[in-house]
Amino acid sequence: MNLSRHLLVIGLLCLALAACQRLEAPDREGVLVVALVAEPSYQLSDGTQADGFTQDFVRLFAKKLGVPVRFHIAADASELAELALQGRVHLAAFLDAGPATKELSFSVTLGTRPLWVVQHSELVGPQSLAELDGREIHAPIGSTATQALLALAPDVQPKVIEVRDHNEMEILRWLNEDRIALAAVDELHLRLAANLYPELEAVVRLPGSRDFRWAFASVYGQDLLEMANQFIIESEKNGVLPRLRDRHFGYVRRIDADGLQNFIDDAKTVLPRYRHLFQLAQEVTGLDWRLIAALAYQESKWDPQATSMTNVRGMMMLTEDTADALHVDNRLDAMQSIRGGARYLVQLMDQLPTSVVAPDRLWLALAAYNLGMGHMNGGRAIALKLNKNPDSWFDMKSVLPLMSQPAYYERLKSGRARGGEAVILVENVRSYYSLLAHLEPAHVPTLSVTPTAKLNVKIPPVGADDKPSRIPQAPAVIRSAPPK
Repeated sequence: MNLSRHLLVIGLLCLALAACQRLEAPDREGVLVVALVAEPSYQLSDGTQADGFTQDFVRLFAKKLGVPVRFHIAADASELAELALQGRVHLAAFLDAGPATKELSFSVTLGTRPLWVVQHSELVGPQSLAELDGREIHAPIGSTATQALLALAPDVQPKVIEVRDHNEMEILRWLNEDRIALAAVDELHLRLAANLYPELEAVVRLPGSRDFRWAFASVYGQDLLEMANQFIIESEKNGVLPRLRDRHFGYVRRIDADGLQNFIDDAKTVLPRYRHLFQLAQEVTGLDWRLIAALAYQESKWDPQATSMTNVRGMMMLTEDTADALHVDNRLDAMQSIRGGARYLVQLMDQLPTSVVAPDRLWLALAAYNLGMGHMNGGRAIALKLNKNPDSWFDMKSVLPLMSQPAYYERLKSGRARGGEAVILVENVRSYYSLLAHLEPAHVPTLSVTPTAKLNVKIPPVGADDKPSRIPQAPAVIRSAPPK
């Protein structure tokens, strides 16, 4: 009897502890707590990393609810599910529906992407579903790609290696480094990775697709889910979601695989000659040296002797008038050109109205670097007449190409402009900058004071002793460390 009584007391204490850990609804808790797996994003002009797509969108949802938001960065989908099932977060993004998540409620989709088996392009690998039989394929634990692979049985039975504590981007990095042979991921992560690893190749399309949805524990009822669904649907209709997608993913795959590989090769062989000059330009302007280098590569492929048919010259391809205004005596001198071009970009950013905020301020300034501020102001005027937002790169990238059409440029004092080229420049620079941020470390001047990094506030992690028993163990081998 005593043992039974003790077991009963322990059970009650466990229930009480779980109840204490479970959050109240966001309005009563005073905060929206959200779990997500770390996701890639773009770089800001000072070299800091912007928040990801999910964080930006969730902040808007929290604002709609009238509460602040607190983020927890989970290691993988398994931890996301645990946190949501225990009620220790209000929302988990993005979880895939499956046996481990059947007790959760899911929002409408924010997007859908196909599933692929991926390999290094230099290898000979499978070309059909049947050829996956017996192959070792790595995929994130609990992912839709994993479920799709397991669902191929009994006709096709690959050896599925479910990876714990590492996300899609890390698995694709292993693939690029030839540490694994095959990986299965959704197309969004494949495209993001292909921008960093151009030699990755999608070889077999898997059945089904991945739906990107928010997951909610049933303990919060239907109210929070319904508010989320309404917010997502409204954001799709009013353009908030398309703009966010473009901000975070619009530059992806603008440059073909050969172009990216050439850039990577040049970053290894040519860039070291000029790295210190870009870093000196950072110290003068405050712009990340990798951004300046990305612009220089787009302009001249890091050739200090570059000259165009219109007499635009040098590493940063300055016009004679611009060089004179910047006191650049010799446009073919790499140091003068790099410093002058960086200063010019800062001037363009400063000339934009205060209503233009980051990151659009940088992207519009880059377009003005190509067009000149006079043409940029003309493009902004066209945007207003078309009921577009002249402060938004998302809107301006569709307006600027119109400046080559007589119906539009004949009304402008600045005249005709090849606005489409400016759009290409901006998107290419974004791609090069993203890749350089991956390849090259940030430069911290000796006497500079680095800005305080923005920190994600994390709720206490789920411990080994309080994992819910209702989450099944993975049906295949799990590796919690990268293969050697």
